Amino acid sequence: MTTDPTTTNSAPTESATTGTTAHEERVRRWRMVLGGDSAESTGCTLTGRDVAMDGALAALYGGGGKPAGRGGPERSAGLGASAPSVARWLGDIRTYFPSSVVQVMQRDAIDRLGLSALLLEPEMLEAVEADVHLVGTLLSLNKAMPETTKETARAVVRKVVDDLEKRISTRTKATLTGALDRSAKISRPRHRDIDWDRTIRANLKNYLPIPGGDGAGSVIPERLIGYGRASRAVKKDVILCIDQSGSMAASVVYASVFGAVLASMRTLDTRLVVFDTAVVDLTDQLDDPVDVLFGTQLGGGTDINRALAYCQSKITRPADTVVVLISDLYEGGIRNEMLKRVAAMKASGVQFVTLLALSDEGAPAYDREHAAALGALGAPAFACTPDLFPDIMAAAIERRPLPIPDKETRQ
Repeated sequence: MTTDPTTTNSAPTESATTGTTAHEERVRRWRMVLGGDSAESTGCTLTGRDVAMDGALAALYGGGGKPAGRGGPERSAGLGASAPSVARWLGDIRTYFPSSVVQVMQRDAIDRLGLSALLLEPEMLEAVEADVHLVGTLLSLNKAMPETTKETARAVVRKVVDDLEKRISTRTKATLTGALDRSAKISRPRHRDIDWDRTIRANLKNYLPIPGGDGAGSVIPERLIGYGRASRAVKKDVILCIDQSGSMAASVVYASVFGAVLASMRTLDTRLVVFDTAVVDLTDQLDDPVDVLFGTQLGGGTDINRALAYCQSKITRPADTVVVLISDLYEGGIRNEMLKRVAAMKASGVQFVTLLALSDEGAPAYDREHAAALGALGAPAFACTPDLFPDIMAAAIERRPLPIPDKETRQ
């Protein structure tokens, strides 16, 4: 009987590729986590590529204020405000870490070391790994951005937007086209357009048992129920009302891309409205989500009531209208008026959806009192991921219960 050496406890397992034992690899990883002067407690000395990786981590996550240890220099933030050193650091982290980690480190560098101002330099923008959060940061800097940087910034934003559009466009159109077909019910459908499930349910009162049929019977369909095709269906109106306060940056990016996708569908009449304390209608720019994004101004106050008043004024066919409010609900306007407007829209037949966020990050900080008040009006507020958004819109178009993802993200 032979023994597999990888399962025995008599000796540490050795890596075939690195020549290190599993124990040594664990110690190495702890050394990378603990940093420079912590090496004394691990007994591990870094060499080669590990030294460069540790330096990149130390520049961002260094503790600062501790004396240097005998094993190496103090681990402290070392990027400073120098564009060349930051550019080199950006190149290093892209060399040593996967793209998903690079994006997190870039975000942390902007937050921890105040590097936002450096993003106003074209050479810096060309070095960064573009993602939704970077786009949000660029949009917040839009008004301060020099002309020499704007074209580079637009190119960065364009890349992220194009990637998002490829990701969401096909599924969104397919999901909503099916919802529009099903919502266009007709009373005298052709055979291929009969909705058999609804037809049978509507005619169960006409069930006739067959004599001697051992319980079998027939349903006499006095009324056929069908659905038309989207090409013949009445258009649905969609109004996206987006809070552009600073905390909603990722939601603004996703909502703008979704708005462009919805606007490309002939069976939807889509309007996009952004607001802080002012209200801006960006519908005429929906053919290019990059133009929409650069038409926003992240930051400032919030007047949801004013934004909803504008949206309400644009509703001409309530029964065929879906209003989607994307906001953390921190209202700076008149709270009672806001709630009255939502109640009035719902009473008129409008499908009203409240999303606390449209991003991959889950439920944000939000005003729970306002969320609860909207829930009491039959307009539950919840966070939504981009992947779930097409299903939310399909349910709203069909006027069926919304597929709310998680009780913790709703009221």
